[in-house]
This record gives sequence, C-alpha cells and structure tokens, in this order.
Amino acid sequence: MLRLLAFSGSLRRGSFNTALLHAAIDVAPDTCTIELASIRDVPLYDGDYEVEHGIPEPVRKLKDRFAGADGVLISTPEYNGSVPGVLKNTIDWMSRPSADIARVYKQQPLGLIGATTTMGGTRLSQQALLQPFRNLDVHLWSGTLLYVVQANQAFDAQGKLIDDKVRQLLTKYMAGFVAFVAANRRAKVNESPRTAHS
Repeated sequence: MLRLLAFSGSLRRGSFNTALLHAAIDVAPDTCTIELASIRDVPLYDGDYEVEHGIPEPVRKLKDRFAGADGVLISTPEYNGSVPGVLKNTIDWMSRPSADIARVYKQQPLGLIGATTTMGGTRLSQQALLQPFRNLDVHLWSGTLLYVVQANQAFDAQGKLIDDKVRQLLTKYMAGFVAFVAANRRAKVNESPRTAHS
C-alpha cells in the first residue's frame, strides 16, 4: 500500500484547495492511503531563530512526514499570479539545514493541483513552484494537469465537490499520479544495493 502525504497552500478554514484535497482522497485508487497535513503552525523563516534554536518542531515533523511518504500531493491557490507566501515559506523551511535537503526532497514524487475562484486557474502559481522544486530535485509529475477554475461553483457550502466534470478530471489525475508514485517506488527498490553472497 502506497502512503501519500497531502497538504494545502492555504490556511483558510473554508479553503477550496483543502476541499480539493479531501475530494482527491475520496477518488484516489484503493492502492494508496493519503494523510492530510497542515502548514498552519509553520512559522515565518528566520535565520537568526534557526541559529539560536534550530528547526522548529512543526517544521521538523512535517519534514519527517514529507521524507517518509511514497509521494506528496500539494494543492495551491494563486495569489497575485504566484505562489502563496505561506507555501513558499514552508518549502524554504523544509530545506533547512541544507545538509538535509537530499533526505527530504531528492527524487520525491510530487504532484501539483490547485483551485481558484477566477477563470485563470492556478497555472501561474503551479509554474512558479517548478523552479524551487526543480532546484530541490523532487520528481515532479506532469502527466496530467489540474487547474480548477470558478471553485466557488465546483464546491458546495460544506466544501463537497459537486462538479462532475472536475470529479472526473480529478479521478483521472489521481489514477495517473498514484501510478507514477508506484513506478517510482519500484525503481527505488530495483536500485537498492543488493547484499553480496560469497
């Protein structure tokens, strides 16, 4: 069974991106489990704090969960044509210290989805995330793209996905992403050093 981690780039209680992750969990193949995490407790990055106190506990826990997952799914809003500050801040905190980047990020299968109330979708915010994630050497999945537009019409007041077309697209996305994660895990197993026998 694959273990996936998912988190939203929005802190809002009624976030459409968090709702999108709940919908993703509902339609995901039964070959995986998805654990939903929050970035609410991640503080603003402060180099002085890091020097004096080390890595904050919420960041340390999230790093361990990120590194221990078979794959990670992030749902991001788009603010002013780019990445929400809280999400970029989380990505940066998890890259500290730099000696731990490989453990946390290197070749970790990662998928990006997003929802917005506008007609533009979250293309720009997802594209803006490509550079830091490439720099951190994650294994980005691009087999299918998912940008939910007019999210206020796709979800009801309780955050339930009611748009059948979006549900179909999300189901297709999750099937492809889970297959990608599974293939990546098989590749890791095949690349693992084998014990020599004399």
